[in-house]
Amino acid sequence: MLEPSSQKPNFLIPQVSPTPAAPPPPMAQPSPPPPPPSLVRTYSGKLLSLLSERPSLRATSEFDSDSRVFFHKVSCKLFDNLASLKLSFINDSKREISEPQLMLTSKYLSIHYDPDEQNALIRTSFDVSPMLNFNVAHDLKAQQGEVSMYASLPSPGFGVQVSSSFPYSGLPRATIRFPMGEVTLEEREEADVLRTLSVKGILRGQILNGDQAMSFIPSISIPSNAVSFAFKRRLSPSDKLSYWYKLYSNNWSAVYKHTYKKSFKLKAGYDSEVRLGWASIWVGDKNGRARTAPMKMKVQFMLQVPQDDIKSSTLMFRVKKRWDIL
Repeated sequence: MLEPSSQKPNFLIPQVSPTPAAPPPPMAQPSPPPPPPSLVRTYSGKLLSLLSERPSLRATSEFDSDSRVFFHKVSCKLFDNLASLKLSFINDSKREISEPQLMLTSKYLSIHYDPDEQNALIRTSFDVSPMLNFNVAHDLKAQQGEVSMYASLPSPGFGVQVSSSFPYSGLPRATIRFPMGEVTLEEREEADVLRTLSVKGILRGQILNGDQAMSFIPSISIPSNAVSFAFKRRLSPSDKLSYWYKLYSNNWSAVYKHTYKKSFKLKAGYDSEVRLGWASIWVGDKNGRARTAPMKMKVQFMLQVPQDDIKSSTLMFRVKKRWDIL
């Protein structure tokens, strides 16, 4: 018979049990995305930035010795160059201001206001598609205007333009353009003549085996049968000669042009219709803006010599200067 163990159990010592495994840490939950910005806050911020933008202000003055008047224009850019506001007026020799004009222009809309006439001319232009453009002009006082549409064709250089006046006053005018010229169809009304359909065509092209430095441009109008042509020859990269002749009147004109870079241009010519020879010098790009010219100034000198009275020759000049105020 087995004897009981002589060692007594100690109930004061707790029984040791295996330590349970620690639970895995909880997976980190992704932080929720920030709420989208409020549309009101976004557009109000953009509006505040546009309003706080300082408009650029500039002034341009032009003097013409022939008319002996100053033409002034003050303009500024608004809303981060989204629109432009222009004020123009004429200052004569008596220091009197006349013909004030106020213009507000943007990419799609322009308003031309005449305070003296209390009239406004509104123009707008917009694209319906990359190949279709509309232009609308409306005279508020005369209640007249014009709508024109230009559609460019897939082939480069081809396009169709249709324009019509409103209120309706006849068939619309249509012009078909192509790389070698254009053809225009329109109704014309002359004194003691009923409305007739007129066709005018212009062709452009190189001659002498396609020499690109020489071009011949004939033009004809039907039913008046007015035929004319232009001949242009580029003598060098800086020299060009142009000649126009009207067969129906035997009048002709010729112009020689020499260009030195973009800041100097010399032109001389003769017009048989007014029997006048002339020569002019442009300092500053003639077709460019004054801000791109040296010292932001453009100067033109012109000498006119009447064929029938050489002693009455006239020397005229024109000066255009721009100042950036802000």
